[in-house]
Amino acid sequence: MADVRFQHVYKRYGENAPVITDLNLEIEDHEFLVLVGPSGCGKSTALRMIAGLEDISEGELFIGERIVNDVAPKDRDIAMVFQNYALYPHMTVFDNMAFALKLRHTPAEEVGQRVERAAQMLGITPYLKRKPRELSGGQRQRVALGRALVRDPQVFLLDEPLSNLDAKLRVQTRAEISRLHQATGTTFVYVTHDQVEAMTMGDRIAVLNAGLIQQLGTPQDLYDNPSNLFVAGFIGSPSMDFFEVKLHRKGDGHAEIIIGQGDEQQRLTLTGHAADVATGQAPGAGDTSDGRPLIVGIRPEDFTLNGASGGDGQTISGVVDVVEHLGNEQLVYVRLPGAYVPEAAETKGSTARLGPSEKVSPGDRISLHVDTSRLHFFDPSTTKSLV
Repeated sequence: MADVRFQHVYKRYGENAPVITDLNLEIEDHEFLVLVGPSGCGKSTALRMIAGLEDISEGELFIGERIVNDVAPKDRDIAMVFQNYALYPHMTVFDNMAFALKLRHTPAEEVGQRVERAAQMLGITPYLKRKPRELSGGQRQRVALGRALVRDPQVFLLDEPLSNLDAKLRVQTRAEISRLHQATGTTFVYVTHDQVEAMTMGDRIAVLNAGLIQQLGTPQDLYDNPSNLFVAGFIGSPSMDFFEVKLHRKGDGHAEIIIGQGDEQQRLTLTGHAADVATGQAPGAGDTSDGRPLIVGIRPEDFTLNGASGGDGQTISGVVDVVEHLGNEQLVYVRLPGAYVPEAAETKGSTARLGPSEKVSPGDRISLHVDTSRLHFFDPSTTKSLV
């Protein structure tokens, strides 16, 4: 077992093509760390540098106490699971799993024991005599996991291993990988573009964009306290709704945010901590002078249906575009004033997550109550959170 440390690591393809910029990251021993971000953000490149499949342009990479910049992949004591399984089609499942051990001249008895133990852990013992073409996608992925597991490496590297599976198998295999980590206690580094995988599997998550770490923390911390608009829009499904607003101070510790313009203008009243943050009274909130533009974020689950009209200072109204019925909930897409669409948002417009019994149809004008205690505030010029 070992920790992994990036110290001021850069990866460049040519002079003007930086992929990773000044990466400083410590992955703790026994930790399950997820690298997540959109395509092209550098997450797979970082993983391949750990594996030794990509050279480091600048900086140092440690596995344990050893600098591995110039160490060959086979000597790094890591095991990698690829997106496309990479199984040998002419070999049985047993031989695929045993191949790396045989290359190291491991005694046959030990090879058999390790393969049997891994197969039992992954539930693929009945398939050891089959060839990959005789297996389903989920079974092939478990064989790929087993091939890595038998090596008993210091670090497991997983590069989007679930992307070729259907939705049900993704959920099932996700749980199997989490159980595998708990059973082995090995350091896992997992790359995905799917933030649901990241939230459900990782001890910590590193959110990357354009080769830079935007935020590093536990799944709940990233969800509750996103550091900037990118993280706020990327973490959460559906993603956070954003609105361009103006701040209006009121007396007695209250404030208003004005959403939209002209006839569409609507207001939300802020009290308590939300008012303190918006008006600059909370620690670290910065200067938020009266009339200053802000970007406000609202999670879809922080809306509730409030009937046909509001008026209590905690509601905004709009027209329903689309309703998606998911059985246990409804996702309602609403045209609301002042909507803002950041780079990482999954959908345009605004989304409310409502209970299955609410009667909402496209074309309806609805009023949504907002839990203003859970608002997120961002500086439009820097995109950073005010807290």
